[in-house]
Amino acid sequence: MEQKDRPFDVIGQLASLRRYARSLVRSPDDAEDLVHDALVKAYERRSTFREGGSVRTWLFSILHNTHVDRLRKRLADRRRDDDAAEALAGAAIEAGQDHAVRLAQVREAFYALPEEQRVALHLVAIEDLSYQEAADALGIPVGTLMSRISRARQRLRSIEDGAAMAPRLKIVGGTQHDTE
Repeated sequence: MEQKDRPFDVIGQLASLRRYARSLVRSPDDAEDLVHDALVKAYERRSTFREGGSVRTWLFSILHNTHVDRLRKRLADRRRDDDAAEALAGAAIEAGQDHAVRLAQVREAFYALPEEQRVALHLVAIEDLSYQEAADALGIPVGTLMSRISRARQRLRSIEDGAAMAPRLKIVGGTQHDTE
């Protein structure tokens, strides 16, 4: 993906950074802010980039660390993000759109994963980073990354098997009668 004549191709990584940021913060606006902040940090610290290193992994690492810093500073924002995610998950979808319902269920299950598992799975499954690149971006050992991915996949499998995706029915109007 990286070109030989442009070894420091930050622009070419924007789409991946945006996807990863969206996976981290669940909000398009907050994701754009996170990418912006990470790119400012990358620009300010461009002299720390090792020649011959992977710009992509370096940027993912900066993005991840920027996210962690933001979480530490804004615990109240996390509550707002969770509330926004719940509101999106409960959005009405027109009947007959089974694929849209299924996609919403998968997205909800993915966002329900613990952050450390969601982040690890996103980098490997969506961004197509190798285990080593993802571990480097997160600053963790490869074995820890593999364990997190394994637990995330197992959790998604259990959801797929019906443990957590039972249909949600809501009775609107009318009254409930006790029959004894």
